Amino acid sequence: MALMPKRVKHRKSQRGRIKGNATRGNRVVFGDFGLQAMQGAWIKASTIEAGRIAGQQYVRGEGRLYVRMFPHKSVTSKPLEVRMGTGKGEPDYWVAVVKPGTVLYELAGVTEDQAKICFARLAHKMPIRVRMVRRRPA
Repeated sequence: MALMPKRVKHRKSQRGRIKGNATRGNRVVFGDFGLQAMQGAWIKASTIEAGRIAGQQYVRGEGRLYVRMFPHKSVTSKPLEVRMGTGKGEPDYWVAVVKPGTVLYELAGVTEDQAKICFARLAHKMPIRVRMVRRRPA
């Protein structure tokens, strides 16, 4: 099932712009390796779920996959063949707003080679360019 917020203050949100690089959520925190976005984009809840399933299937029992993004933004659309005007459409799906540098997924408890293969599978699902990053020593 695709992710979405339990409740929101406003059902319909404005589009906004993705400016600059990520200042938060841009380093590996929970796992040993991370998948980092190199472009800004809206990532659909269904895409996040597809990536989670692909990663989970590869990891199975030995590792742990962390999802570091959540779709807070609603995207509206109007039905097909509807005339212009008559207001904004109804919420259609939910997206996560991702800035360049945001860590999307993290892996713990696997080797670097396994992480590379797992993130390659995840990268195929993502609509943007991504790269693998390693946890910095504290």
